[in-house]
Amino acid sequence: MHPLIPRLREARIIPVVRTSTAARAATAVAWLQEAGLRVFEITMTVPEAPALIRALAADPELLVGAGTVADARMAEACLDAGAKFIVAPWVDPALAGPVQEAGACLMLGALTPTEVRAALAAGADVVKVFPASSAGGPAHVKALRSVFPDVTFCPTGGVDARNVPDYIAAGAAFVGMGGRLVDEALIAAGNRTAVQRAAEEALGIVRT
Repeated sequence: MHPLIPRLREARIIPVVRTSTAARAATAVAWLQEAGLRVFEITMTVPEAPALIRALAADPELLVGAGTVADARMAEACLDAGAKFIVAPWVDPALAGPVQEAGACLMLGALTPTEVRAALAAGADVVKVFPASSAGGPAHVKALRSVFPDVTFCPTGGVDARNVPDYIAAGAAFVGMGGRLVDEALIAAGNRTAVQRAAEEALGIVRT
């Protein structure tokens, strides 16, 4: 087991930050951090994402990773910036080398048993079940878990505060939450209260 996995398990929720500007991504992280979240995945679709990761990783309170990492070169840039975990929604064996060399955690995406096996063979420490909700939600995670009882699963895609407990009960170690936490319309409108309320609701559910 990768040494970061216990911290990720404790967090339960990884906000997946995907916004059209780096400024909005930074705002989202700041607001969610105030609400009690400490682990963040910054996707490479955010403009200047490695620079944002570098800035966030300077905060010792945060555990910051990179998402939608397309290739080894991009992974290296994110790791150099301070990313502690690298996420791809697909299986790419080329990511394992730089991630393992940096001592970081690798999360690769899979949906079927064949893909789960491929992700593990490619060096994944965590299997990201994506897209989780459209593939059957918690029932799909439970089915995968029955075949792979020792795999660390992180479902992402359509996860919200109401169904997080169902995913955890189905065998997920933790979940990724995107638009349900990082709502760009609310961020653009400056609605800190609504963003933080959603975070606090999610945290309240997973901590009960």
